Amino acid sequence: MKAIQINSYGGPEVSELNDVVKPFPKNGQILVEVYAASINPFDIKIRSGLYKEHMPIQFPATLGGDFAGVVTELGEGVDGFKVGDKVYGSANILNGGSGSYAEFATVNIANSAHMSKNVDFMEAAALPVVGCSAVQAFEQYFKLKKGQKILIHGGAGGIGHLAIQLAKSIGAYIATTVINDDLAFVKNLRADEVVDYQKQNFHEVLKDYDCVFDLVGGEVTNKSFGVLKKGGILVSMLGTPSEELAKKYGVTVVGQGTKTETANLTRVAELVDSGKMKVNIDKVF
Repeated sequence: MKAIQINSYGGPEVSELNDVVKPFPKNGQILVEVYAASINPFDIKIRSGLYKEHMPIQFPATLGGDFAGVVTELGEGVDGFKVGDKVYGSANILNGGSGSYAEFATVNIANSAHMSKNVDFMEAAALPVVGCSAVQAFEQYFKLKKGQKILIHGGAGGIGHLAIQLAKSIGAYIATTVINDDLAFVKNLRADEVVDYQKQNFHEVLKDYDCVFDLVGGEVTNKSFGVLKKGGILVSMLGTPSEELAKKYGVTVVGQGTKTETANLTRVAELVDSGKMKVNIDKVF
């Protein structure tokens, strides 16, 4: 079969299209014919060697996590899946998969779920990391209620545009930060207040928010404390925010690491099926 692999860390130029042996599903795994795979920042960071000190990989390595496809073979001890099922999830090599940038991939059933009935393979492949990130933040940490206020940084991004839709389905008041080119996109998602961060300082115009979902990091994280009301919560996808500032402002902070697990993936599919979330695809290669 064909697979896109790397033999060293580096930029896009280290990627090679190789002929490789089709993987065999181990205990607790399924073999999937990959119909579509999506690209996440995490995949690029692995390829570049950013994580090589604490998450080294063996070369040659097939990259890619998010996928959608059809089950072609079952490993030992697999329940809940059968040959022919349409599935999606993560085949990341760091969690035991064989990599999704390939014609076939082995995937842990713990990182797989049945696809939403309302999407095609490309849409399904775009959902695992971004969808699970949004679901995890909202349902495990924010516990957002109707009428509460949430600020979503980077609302036009992969996670951000799903987070806006999820917050809207709950009935929350949503503010988001974007650049000018994305204003129309997030307004179409029905964000209540949109801040062009190149022209406005969000921390000067937004106050008394219950939640902040930080998808940007850096100085944006620290400036977000001033937006929250006492007792609020700041969840960041870019590391754990300052505990010192959390104590000063009387808020809770969480550094979220996304888990593309069956429970989260199943919940994402439910939200897509119910029309509460729809993924936007920017480009198809």
